[in-house]
Amino acid sequence: MTFTKTTEQSSKYEHLEKMSVHELLTNINNEDKTVPNAVEKALPQIEALVAQTVANLKLGGRIFYIGAGTSGRLGVVDASECPPTFGVPFDLVNGIIAGGDTAIRRAVENAEDNATQAWIDLQAHNINSNDIVIGIAASGTTPYVIGGLETCNENNIATGCITCNAGSPLALTAKFPVEVVVGPEFVTGSSRMKAGTAQKLVLNMISTASMIQLGKVKGNKMVDMQLSNIKLVDRGVKMIMGEIPVSYEEASELLKKYGSVRNAVDNYNK
Repeated sequence: MTFTKTTEQSSKYEHLEKMSVHELLTNINNEDKTVPNAVEKALPQIEALVAQTVANLKLGGRIFYIGAGTSGRLGVVDASECPPTFGVPFDLVNGIIAGGDTAIRRAVENAEDNATQAWIDLQAHNINSNDIVIGIAASGTTPYVIGGLETCNENNIATGCITCNAGSPLALTAKFPVEVVVGPEFVTGSSRMKAGTAQKLVLNMISTASMIQLGKVKGNKMVDMQLSNIKLVDRGVKMIMGEIPVSYEEASELLKKYGSVRNAVDNYNK
């Protein structure tokens, strides 16, 4: 079986430099519309990965995303958003990018080609068998990510992946692969486009569904969110008012006293 990187196949659009701005935007948008359908086809795989993720989290494990370039940055973004959104510890969901934090802002030459570095990076976080490691690589061929998952498998650590090419080496390595086949990019090989969008959608699903399964959402509200700015404090006050019969001022005092929407409502109802 021959493995083909569909994300790097030539785009059906030619002579992009001759298109007007309107044509460019319309065609990019048309390509973007295909991404949710590709994600939908992968829902059974995503479900299996989320189920395993929740099981590991309930054992006291953590989530680690590993990736390079755009894929690594997307993992860092998702991980960094979990504490303020769901009130979880900062080390529950972790994003590790090839080349370290410097690579978040600028490319680090050859970082993704080091097949042994991901395991070294994971060991710095005292990785253990309760954790789950999810490799992110649009191509499915990134040595940094594949090497990391291979060593995790050898150490009985659960592994998943998000890739945009079917039958890739990464998908064959991960125990719980997610393959979102988006096809050729508008700009050939630019996996920051459809592939990046697909990866972000799947990451949203993994973290959000996992946190809901852990009880971090009540109804459809972020009852454990961190109150880190005026907007979020105001939102928290209004959420309390929606749950119990108190005024804005009373809700504000409850939130200030108990520190979260959940605690405010629970203590009021005691």
